[in-house]
Amino acid sequence: MLRLAISPCPNDTFMFDALINGRIDCEGLTFDVVYRDIEELNRGVLACEPDVSKISCAVLPAITQHYRMLDCGAALGRGNGPLLVRRKGEVGPIKRIAVPGVYTTANALIGRLMPEIEQREPMLFSSIAEAVERGDFDAGVLIHEGRFVYAKRNLELVADLGLRWEERTGLPLPLGGIVARRGLDASVAETFERVLHRSIEYAFANPMASREFVKQHAQELDDDVINQHIELFVNEYSLSLGDSGRLALASLTGLEEF
Repeated sequence: MLRLAISPCPNDTFMFDALINGRIDCEGLTFDVVYRDIEELNRGVLACEPDVSKISCAVLPAITQHYRMLDCGAALGRGNGPLLVRRKGEVGPIKRIAVPGVYTTANALIGRLMPEIEQREPMLFSSIAEAVERGDFDAGVLIHEGRFVYAKRNLELVADLGLRWEERTGLPLPLGGIVARRGLDASVAETFERVLHRSIEYAFANPMASREFVKQHAQELDDDVINQHIELFVNEYSLSLGDSGRLALASLTGLEEF
Protein backbone atom coordinates (compact mmCIF):
# COMPACT_ATOMS: atom_id res chain seq x y z
CA MET A 1 0.00 0.00 0.00
CA LEU A 2 1.41 3.38 -1.04
CA ARG A 3 1.34 6.25 1.42
CA LEU A 4 -0.13 9.06 -0.69
CA ALA A 5 -0.34 12.67 0.49
CA ILE A 6 -2.16 15.37 -1.48
CA SER A 7 -3.85 18.68 -0.77
CA PRO A 8 -7.64 19.02 -0.35
CA CYS A 9 -7.70 21.68 -3.07
CA PRO A 10 -9.89 21.16 -6.16
CA ASN A 11 -7.03 20.73 -8.61
CA ASP A 12 -5.61 17.79 -6.63
CA THR A 13 -8.91 16.11 -5.82
CA PHE A 14 -10.02 16.55 -9.43
CA MET A 15 -6.87 14.84 -10.75
CA PHE A 16 -6.73 12.09 -8.12
CA ASP A 17 -10.45 11.30 -7.88
CA ALA A 18 -10.45 8.42 -10.39
CA LEU A 19 -7.34 6.90 -8.82
CA ILE A 20 -8.57 7.16 -5.22
CA ASN A 21 -12.19 6.22 -5.88
CA GLY A 22 -11.63 3.25 -8.16
CA ARG A 23 -12.92 4.74 -11.41
CA ILE A 24 -9.91 3.42 -13.34
CA ASP A 25 -7.63 0.39 -13.38
CA CYS A 26 -4.96 1.00 -10.73
CA GLU A 27 -3.01 -2.10 -11.78
CA GLY A 28 -3.08 -3.59 -8.30
CA LEU A 29 -1.91 -0.48 -6.44
CA THR A 30 -3.70 0.49 -3.24
CA PHE A 31 -3.39 3.76 -1.35
CA ASP A 32 -3.38 5.10 2.18
CA VAL A 33 -4.40 8.70 1.46
CA VAL A 34 -4.02 11.78 3.66
CA TYR A 35 -5.08 15.33 2.81
CA ARG A 36 -2.83 18.11 4.08
CA ASP A 37 -2.26 21.85 3.68
CA ILE A 38 0.56 22.50 1.21
CA GLU A 39 3.05 23.50 3.91
CA GLU A 40 2.26 20.32 5.85
CA LEU A 41 2.90 18.38 2.65
CA ASN A 42 6.25 20.11 2.22
CA ARG A 43 7.24 19.30 5.78
CA GLY A 44 6.12 15.71 5.26
CA VAL A 45 8.53 15.14 2.39
CA LEU A 46 11.31 16.91 4.28
CA ALA A 47 10.78 14.22 6.92
CA CYS A 48 10.60 11.50 4.19
CA GLU A 49 7.19 10.33 5.42
CA PRO A 50 5.00 9.65 2.32
CA ASP A 51 5.79 7.43 -0.65
CA VAL A 52 4.13 9.87 -3.05
CA SER A 53 3.21 13.46 -2.30
CA LYS A 54 2.12 16.80 -3.66
CA ILE A 55 4.77 19.47 -2.98
CA SER A 56 5.54 23.09 -3.65
CA CYS A 57 8.08 23.20 -6.47
CA ALA A 58 10.25 25.54 -4.41
CA VAL A 59 10.98 22.79 -1.86
CA LEU A 60 12.39 20.45 -4.51
CA PRO A 61 16.09 21.35 -3.98
CA ALA A 62 15.79 20.33 -0.32
CA ILE A 63 14.30 16.89 -1.07
CA THR A 64 15.83 15.86 -4.38
CA GLN A 65 18.12 13.34 -2.70
CA HIS A 66 15.09 11.41 -1.47
CA TYR A 67 12.32 12.17 -4.00
CA ARG A 68 12.00 12.63 -7.74
CA MET A 69 9.49 14.76 -9.60
CA LEU A 70 6.92 12.88 -11.67
CA ASP A 71 6.19 14.00 -15.22
CA CYS A 72 2.45 14.27 -14.53
CA GLY A 73 0.34 15.88 -11.84
CA ALA A 74 1.90 19.34 -11.87
CA ALA A 75 0.21 22.65 -11.13
CA LEU A 76 2.15 24.69 -13.66
CA GLY A 77 1.11 27.24 -16.24
CA ARG A 78 0.50 30.87 -17.06
CA GLY A 79 -1.77 33.33 -15.29
CA ASN A 80 -1.90 31.09 -12.22
CA GLY A 81 0.41 32.82 -9.77
CA PRO A 82 -0.06 33.80 -6.12
CA LEU A 83 -1.50 37.24 -5.48
CA LEU A 84 -0.18 39.82 -3.03
CA VAL A 85 -3.13 41.76 -1.57
CA ARG A 86 -3.70 44.44 1.03
CA ARG A 87 -6.68 46.24 2.57
CA LYS A 88 -8.49 48.56 0.20
CA GLY A 89 -7.30 52.15 0.45
CA GLU A 90 -4.15 51.35 2.43
CA VAL A 91 -1.10 53.40 1.52
CA GLY A 92 2.51 53.38 2.59
CA PRO A 93 5.25 50.77 2.37
CA ILE A 94 4.56 47.09 2.81
CA LYS A 95 6.92 45.76 5.45
CA ARG A 96 5.21 42.78 7.09
CA ILE A 97 3.23 40.17 5.16
CA ALA A 98 1.61 36.80 5.69
CA VAL A 99 2.74 33.92 3.47
CA PRO A 100 1.25 30.42 3.14
CA GLY A 101 4.32 28.63 4.48
CA VAL A 102 8.10 28.94 4.54
CA TYR A 103 8.65 26.24 1.91
CA THR A 104 5.94 27.30 -0.53
CA THR A 105 6.56 28.58 -4.03
CA ALA A 106 4.59 31.69 -3.02
CA ASN A 107 7.16 32.53 -0.35
CA ALA A 108 10.03 31.81 -2.74
CA LEU A 109 8.52 34.17 -5.31
CA ILE A 110 8.23 37.02 -2.81
CA GLY A 111 11.87 36.50 -1.88
CA ARG A 112 12.97 36.57 -5.51
CA LEU A 113 10.63 39.20 -6.96
CA MET A 114 10.14 41.55 -3.98
CA PRO A 115 13.24 41.10 -1.80
CA GLU A 116 12.61 44.42 -0.08
CA ILE A 117 9.82 42.71 1.92
CA GLU A 118 11.88 40.98 4.59
CA GLN A 119 9.26 40.33 7.27
CA ARG A 120 7.35 37.26 6.00
CA GLU A 121 5.31 35.31 8.54
CA PRO A 122 3.91 31.86 7.67
CA MET A 123 0.32 30.93 8.41
CA LEU A 124 -2.40 28.63 7.08
CA PHE A 125 -3.28 29.74 3.53
CA SER A 126 -7.02 29.86 4.22
CA SER A 127 -6.55 32.29 7.14
CA ILE A 128 -4.46 34.90 5.32
CA ALA A 129 -7.22 36.97 3.71
CA GLU A 130 -9.06 37.42 7.01
CA ALA A 131 -5.83 38.30 8.85
CA VAL A 132 -4.95 40.98 6.29
CA GLU A 133 -8.50 42.31 6.39
CA ARG A 134 -8.23 42.65 10.20
CA GLY A 135 -5.03 44.64 9.82
CA ASP A 136 -2.77 42.00 11.37
CA PHE A 137 -0.40 42.39 8.40
CA ASP A 138 0.41 45.04 5.82
CA ALA A 139 -0.40 42.51 3.09
CA GLY A 140 -0.70 38.81 2.42
CA VAL A 141 -0.04 36.29 -0.33
CA LEU A 142 -3.11 34.38 -1.48
CA ILE A 143 -3.04 30.97 -3.15
CA HIS A 144 -5.58 28.26 -4.00
CA GLU A 145 -9.23 29.33 -3.76
CA GLY A 146 -8.36 32.57 -1.96
CA ARG A 147 -7.06 34.16 -5.15
CA PHE A 148 -10.52 33.88 -6.74
CA VAL A 149 -12.60 35.47 -3.98
CA TYR A 150 -10.43 38.20 -2.41
CA ALA A 151 -12.25 40.94 -4.35
CA LYS A 152 -15.43 40.13 -2.39
CA ARG A 153 -13.61 41.19 0.76
CA ASN A 154 -12.10 44.53 1.78
CA LEU A 155 -8.94 43.67 -0.15
CA GLU A 156 -7.22 44.88 -3.30
CA LEU A 157 -4.46 43.55 -5.51
CA VAL A 158 -0.90 44.80 -5.01
CA ALA A 159 0.97 42.41 -7.32
CA ASP A 160 0.31 39.32 -9.39
CA LEU A 161 3.44 37.30 -8.65
CA GLY A 162 2.84 34.91 -11.53
CA LEU A 163 2.67 37.77 -14.01
CA ARG A 164 5.89 39.23 -12.63
CA TRP A 165 7.55 35.81 -12.95
CA GLU A 166 6.40 35.47 -16.56
CA GLU A 167 7.57 39.00 -17.42
CA ARG A 168 10.98 38.31 -15.92
CA THR A 169 11.56 34.78 -17.25
CA GLY A 170 9.19 34.32 -20.20
CA LEU A 171 8.36 30.92 -18.70
CA PRO A 172 5.23 29.36 -17.18
CA LEU A 173 5.18 29.32 -13.39
CA PRO A 174 5.80 25.96 -11.65
CA LEU A 175 3.73 26.08 -8.48
CA GLY A 176 3.47 22.46 -7.39
CA GLY A 177 4.11 18.91 -8.49
CA ILE A 178 3.95 15.27 -7.50
CA VAL A 179 7.04 13.50 -6.20
CA ALA A 180 7.76 9.82 -5.55
CA ARG A 181 10.25 8.50 -3.03
CA ARG A 182 13.45 7.34 -4.68
CA GLY A 183 13.47 4.28 -2.43
CA LEU A 184 10.32 2.90 -4.06
CA ASP A 185 10.72 -0.14 -6.26
CA ALA A 186 11.20 1.20 -9.80
CA SER A 187 8.32 -0.86 -11.19
CA VAL A 188 5.97 0.45 -8.49
CA ALA A 189 6.94 4.06 -9.18
CA GLU A 190 6.48 3.56 -12.92
CA THR A 191 3.08 1.95 -12.36
CA PHE A 192 1.96 4.79 -10.13
CA GLU A 193 2.97 7.40 -12.68
CA ARG A 194 1.09 5.53 -15.39
CA VAL A 195 -2.01 5.21 -13.18
CA LEU A 196 -1.92 8.90 -12.23
CA HIS A 197 -1.69 9.89 -15.88
CA ARG A 198 -4.73 7.67 -16.55
CA SER A 199 -6.58 9.31 -13.63
CA ILE A 200 -5.94 12.79 -15.04
CA GLU A 201 -7.06 11.71 -18.50
CA TYR A 202 -10.26 10.34 -16.94
CA ALA A 203 -10.83 13.64 -15.14
CA PHE A 204 -10.53 15.59 -18.38
CA ALA A 205 -12.89 13.20 -20.16
CA ASN A 206 -15.42 13.16 -17.28
CA PRO A 207 -15.09 16.56 -15.60
CA MET A 208 -18.16 16.30 -13.39
CA ALA A 209 -17.52 12.75 -12.14
CA SER A 210 -15.36 14.08 -9.30
CA ARG A 211 -17.55 17.01 -8.24
CA GLU A 212 -18.96 15.45 -5.05
CA PHE A 213 -15.48 14.28 -4.02
CA VAL A 214 -14.01 17.71 -4.78
CA LYS A 215 -16.67 19.47 -2.71
CA GLN A 216 -16.05 17.16 0.25
CA HIS A 217 -12.59 18.69 0.60
CA ALA A 218 -12.82 22.21 -0.89
CA GLN A 219 -12.60 25.46 1.08
CA GLU A 220 -15.00 27.18 -1.32
CA LEU A 221 -18.10 25.22 -2.41
CA ASP A 222 -19.33 27.59 -5.12
CA ASP A 223 -19.29 25.73 -8.43
CA ASP A 224 -17.99 28.75 -10.33
CA VAL A 225 -15.01 29.05 -7.96
CA ILE A 226 -14.31 25.32 -8.20
CA ASN A 227 -14.48 25.46 -12.00
CA GLN A 228 -12.13 28.44 -12.14
CA HIS A 229 -9.71 26.70 -9.80
CA ILE A 230 -9.60 23.49 -11.84
CA GLU A 231 -9.40 25.26 -15.20
CA LEU A 232 -6.50 27.40 -14.03
CA PHE A 233 -4.37 24.76 -12.34
CA VAL A 234 -5.11 21.58 -14.32
CA ASN A 235 -3.91 21.81 -17.92
CA GLU A 236 -1.59 20.22 -20.47
CA TYR A 237 1.32 20.48 -18.03
CA SER A 238 -0.63 18.29 -15.61
CA LEU A 239 -0.42 15.46 -18.15
CA SER A 240 3.25 16.08 -18.92
CA LEU A 241 5.77 18.73 -17.90
CA GLY A 242 7.21 18.83 -21.41
CA ASP A 243 10.31 20.80 -22.34
CA SER A 244 8.94 24.20 -21.28
CA GLY A 245 7.72 22.85 -17.95
CA ARG A 246 11.11 21.34 -17.19
CA LEU A 247 12.83 24.57 -18.19
CA ALA A 248 10.54 26.47 -15.84
CA LEU A 249 11.32 24.05 -12.99
CA ALA A 250 15.03 24.44 -13.62
CA SER A 251 14.71 28.24 -13.57
CA LEU A 252 12.82 28.23 -10.26
CA THR A 253 14.88 25.60 -8.45
CA GLY A 254 18.34 25.88 -10.01
CA LEU A 255 18.32 22.10 -10.53
CA GLU A 256 19.32 20.41 -13.77
CA GLU A 257 17.65 17.12 -12.82
CA PHE A 258 14.65 16.42 -10.65
